[in-house]
Amino acid sequence: MKPGQRVPLIFALLSCLGFYYSDMSPSFVLNEVITRFIRDGVMVLALIIPIRAGMGINFSIVVGALCAQVGLILAVDFGLGSLSGILVMALVGMALSVVAGLVIGICLNRVKNREMITTIIIGFLATSIYQLIFMVGYGTLITPTNPEMMLSRGIGIRNMVDLEMFRNVLDTLWLFKIGRIEIPLFMILMVCGFALMIKYITMTRLGKKFQVVGESHEKALALGINVANVRIKAIVASTLIACLGHLFYILNIGMLNVYTAHMNTDIFSCAALMAGGATVIKARVRHGILGIFLFHTLFIVSPQAGQNIFGNPALGEYFRSFVAYGTIAFALILNARSLAPGSKKN
Repeated sequence: MKPGQRVPLIFALLSCLGFYYSDMSPSFVLNEVITRFIRDGVMVLALIIPIRAGMGINFSIVVGALCAQVGLILAVDFGLGSLSGILVMALVGMALSVVAGLVIGICLNRVKNREMITTIIIGFLATSIYQLIFMVGYGTLITPTNPEMMLSRGIGIRNMVDLEMFRNVLDTLWLFKIGRIEIPLFMILMVCGFALMIKYITMTRLGKKFQVVGESHEKALALGINVANVRIKAIVASTLIACLGHLFYILNIGMLNVYTAHMNTDIFSCAALMAGGATVIKARVRHGILGIFLFHTLFIVSPQAGQNIFGNPALGEYFRSFVAYGTIAFALILNARSLAPGSKKN
């Protein structure tokens, strides 16, 4: 069995077992899975293009998430309305994510074959800069217009920012109910639209360049492809998509944890993609869609299953963290084995 088939099968079995022992109703689980699909779907899809371009898992999608948060904070600070505020969030976030993607792409061109560890470090660095700006810079170098966002000392933004004016603005568009199941059709179509867009990109001339660069730099250079330029475009696209994906996530939550909302977006997105059968060298849209359902179904049912089996819900919570990191480790091990000298490629 191919590595891309083992991981989804394991997740499907664990999800079925967890659902059986959790005693949760199918409608509750399905509602929760749909909610997580519209929250995290676009962020998971943001990982696909860099993998196809041979750059591995782009853990710097955290930077795209930070760009979205900057746009959101500015919209709240200036007291913009719901639709105009969302438009400003998206435009500011997209502009910042394009610039950030260019910088990240240039950096990664200098560390070829070490992109994954580099993107992890870039994510940590961006987080530190972001926190410095909004913990210290806001109220000193930057003058706020909305004092309610600030800490009592007048320097730094509060940990939590209420997004009441933006909450459910998108989720309630074309909201249908079938029995106990709520279907936010607009947001589902948005996620599916991004999936189709990425699928279309992979079929275009640029998408073919991503594929050739991912297979062999020497082959790409022989065909006259500018490898460095293609790699930068892959990272820019990934960062831009991640920015919009995180914006959907925050608007669905309706509350912004200013300093920690972006954390682990890379880990959980990566784990969901790997759960769908992707590897660090091969990822498709179907891997992302399947992985979202498998990974989050297990996330939903495991705490209650742990409570019913062992009498301790904490075991389910620990298992969820184990699953997130274990999925990535398992996929990396299978990938390394498939690329080992003398092994057959799947």
